[in-house]
Amino acid sequence: MKENSPRCPWATNDPLYIKYHDEEWGNPVYDDETLFEFLILETFQAGLSWITILRKRENFRKAFDNFNYIKIAQYDQKKIDSLLSDAGIIRNKLKINATISNAQAFMKVQKEFGSFSNYIWGFVDGKPVINYFKSMNELPATTPLSDLISKDLKKRGFKFVGSTVIYAHMQATGMVNDHLTTCYKHPDNIKG
Repeated sequence: MKENSPRCPWATNDPLYIKYHDEEWGNPVYDDETLFEFLILETFQAGLSWITILRKRENFRKAFDNFNYIKIAQYDQKKIDSLLSDAGIIRNKLKINATISNAQAFMKVQKEFGSFSNYIWGFVDGKPVINYFKSMNELPATTPLSDLISKDLKKRGFKFVGSTVIYAHMQATGMVNDHLTTCYKHPDNIKG
């Protein structure tokens, strides 16, 4: 990648944003561990800016046992109190409790579908949806598909998984590729 290649406009001059844009956003993620990590991060991002979450990502990683959903599913009140006093993360009791119940729901989905990846990618037949947006104004906050996934996740006991959170999760994990057509990361611009 050349230093001056055109990127999506949201990838500002912040090195953290640029790295995230270039190395993660829109890249298909099929492993359950990373899918769960993004689910936690998107949950905590609700109502906040994504850069805030990226800046605290390593703190979240430490606080939440490297995003280990098996451990998180078993958190007790002592651990919850410890998280609520951790200035390195977003100290929101509802979101912390949702993370624990989401870890439990995540494992139920794994049991039913063989993996969370099988379940979530099943909504797009295992292949990323490639969009052809020319400007940031065209990017949706939600879609009928994110509405559907959100509704299904809620039915399965997940919390803080509204359609906006789910669409952001889909973008982050490459279920949808929303790199603008002018961005070097758009599939049409990647030389094979």
